[in-house]
Amino acid sequence: MATSIFTKKLIDTAYQQYQLYKSMDEADDKLFRQIRKYYEDLDFNFTSSVTEPWSAVFISWCVLKAGANATEFKFSLAHSKFVHKAIQNTIQNTGVFKGRRLDEYHPKIGDIIQNNRGNSEFDYNYARDHSGYQSHSAIVIEVGEDHKGKYLLTIGGNESDSVRMKEIRLDRNGFIKQRDINPYISIIENLK
Repeated sequence: MATSIFTKKLIDTAYQQYQLYKSMDEADDKLFRQIRKYYEDLDFNFTSSVTEPWSAVFISWCVLKAGANATEFKFSLAHSKFVHKAIQNTIQNTGVFKGRRLDEYHPKIGDIIQNNRGNSEFDYNYARDHSGYQSHSAIVIEVGEDHKGKYLLTIGGNESDSVRMKEIRLDRNGFIKQRDINPYISIIENLK
C-alpha cells in the first residue's frame, strides 16, 4: 500500500520538529516559543510548557499541520480524548482515524501509538469507555527489522521535556510487544 500524501507530511512534520528541538529542553527559549506556537495554531490557551503537559498538543499540531481537520481528528490537550474518538470511529465504522487493539493490528508509519503514563495500567477497553485519563502517545515514523527483530520508531513531544524519538519492539508477527511499566493501550490507525 502506497504512503499517502497526508502520512508523508505527518512524518516529515514530526521528524522536522525532532531535528530542530531534540537537543533542547522545554525551558530553552527556542523550544518554549515553538511549544507556544503549537498551542496557538490549535487555538488552545497557552499557560506554560514547564508546568503543563504538552505531548498531546504536539501530536494534535503535527496532525493539523499534515492536513487533518477537526471533524477528522479530535485535537486535544489530552491523548485520551483523541484516542477515545478514534475508538468510537472504529465502533461506528466511520472516520479516517481508527482506534485499534494491540493484538489485532500491525502498526504502520503514520499511526499513533498510545501508552500509559505515571505507572497507570489502563487498557483498550478502558480507553473505549472513558475519554479522561492519563496517557501518552507518539507518531510512528519508521517500521523496520534489525538483528534483534522487528521494531518501529516513534516521535513524541514532552518526552523527557523535549521532542524525542523512541524505539518500540514488535514480535515476529508484527504486533507491539507489551511492556510491564506504562503498558501500551492502543494504536490509532491513520487511514487519511
